[in-house]
Amino acid sequence: MCAGCYLQMNGFQTQIFEKHDIPGGLCTSWKKGEYTFDGSVHWILGSDKGSGFYAMWSELLDMQAIPFVNHDDRLCLTVEKNTNRYGSKEFVVYTHLDEFQAYLIDLAPEDEKHIRSFIQDIRSLQAFQVPPLMDPLPLIPSIIRGIKMSRYLKFLYLILKQKKKTNFTLSAGFKNEFLKEAFRLLFDDYEVNMLVFNFPMACFDLNSAGYPIGGSLRWAQRLEERYLELGGVMHYKTPVKKILVENNKTTGLLVRNNVVHESDIVLSAADWHHTVFDFLDGKYTDKVIEELASEKKIDLYYSVLLVSFGLKRDYKEQLHFNRFPIEKKLISPCGTEFKRLETHFYHYDPTLAPAGKTVMACSFYTKNGQYWIDLRKNDRKQYRIEKQKFINALKEALEIKYPGINADIEEEDFSTPATILRYTNNWQGSAQGWLPDNQKLVASTPVKFNLPGLDNFYYASHWSRPGGGVPVAINMARDVAKRICKDNHIPWTIQYPKTKKI
Repeated sequence: MCAGCYLQMNGFQTQIFEKHDIPGGLCTSWKKGEYTFDGSVHWILGSDKGSGFYAMWSELLDMQAIPFVNHDDRLCLTVEKNTNRYGSKEFVVYTHLDEFQAYLIDLAPEDEKHIRSFIQDIRSLQAFQVPPLMDPLPLIPSIIRGIKMSRYLKFLYLILKQKKKTNFTLSAGFKNEFLKEAFRLLFDDYEVNMLVFNFPMACFDLNSAGYPIGGSLRWAQRLEERYLELGGVMHYKTPVKKILVENNKTTGLLVRNNVVHESDIVLSAADWHHTVFDFLDGKYTDKVIEELASEKKIDLYYSVLLVSFGLKRDYKEQLHFNRFPIEKKLISPCGTEFKRLETHFYHYDPTLAPAGKTVMACSFYTKNGQYWIDLRKNDRKQYRIEKQKFINALKEALEIKYPGINADIEEEDFSTPATILRYTNNWQGSAQGWLPDNQKLVASTPVKFNLPGLDNFYYASHWSRPGGGVPVAINMARDVAKRICKDNHIPWTIQYPKTKKI
């Protein structure tokens, strides 16, 4: 929809073909009883000024008219072995850097130098618009911009300096055992590049990574409204069967009921693997694409098991996002073991539940999403049984952490990788495309806008860059729309949305 908006602005007549009956793909929510369960957005990078993403979102939406929640805390993490100087095992990541730094120094004055260096790494990112928007400008503004862009050589230096830092290397630099353990557990004892943490933190501190009230589906609907305002056409319940090709040029789409829609250009924002190997029968590949498909170049992102509950109490006494160890490990039917839980209380969004009630979700990450896909395909009854077994085991663990919570559960829902595949065609139920590699986090993407040997075709989605997600989606949408304009000799232009009164 983002790409559709940009192309409509620049004179193209576009139509979007959507498999589901609502917009958004993975950026979605769904109703169960009187509760709305959310499957995607925790925050929007660029929710306010201070980010290149804000500049992009503002081209599509009236950002000042959208209500956002800016949390004071990003995460409450319970460590397993150590306690802090106050006897607590809870470690809080505050979203504002001054508060976070003061909190860390109070816990570990012996690590003040290391703490200040870590916080400065985050602050240094705030001096730059990320990503920088590189649009054609008249001569004088262009010269001024050139001077400003030279500052990004410093940004490149900062990225190169930080790209080898992980939560493990940061943890090793602390003398304080509590902080050493807390930072190691920042990603549940997985080693992850700190840029994954630092970029959002730089935005949180500027109140530019807020949660949009209404959640993921409402966010997608805002984009749909903008697309329709610009003259675009949406086709729902219209899954694509094939991308039509003649003489190595795309000519249109074959959709449901064998209906043909002719077109001059085809842009796929669908699942990468499904596009290349199903829509196009794998006819337009090369060595890089084959390596991607065999996961030799980049690993597939985790699949997600999302268990959501509708609770008849608001649980506002709990911080909204928590990670903690459990006494008895959870074993998924797919074989993945979980020693820690993640709970997300949505008590800050009044649109998701009736007054006095709330939604709580638990996310689990697995590399064996295909198990769930195959189980649902081959034995639907056993699929439902295994889902319920896992929910029951989870509820036992939750009752220990939050005594009485089981009595408050009014609705429950379990979205598996099979659910993701069913609604979005996402390869193996992957949640965000490719998994960012610690050493290749800032490398150029191997997924290109074009496929070898195929004309009049473009590809862009959250698969276009490792890490995926909503920020990658708009960034790639804008870039591919600019490429299409350039290839068709059309000057790039932006039609900003009308400002609405709040």
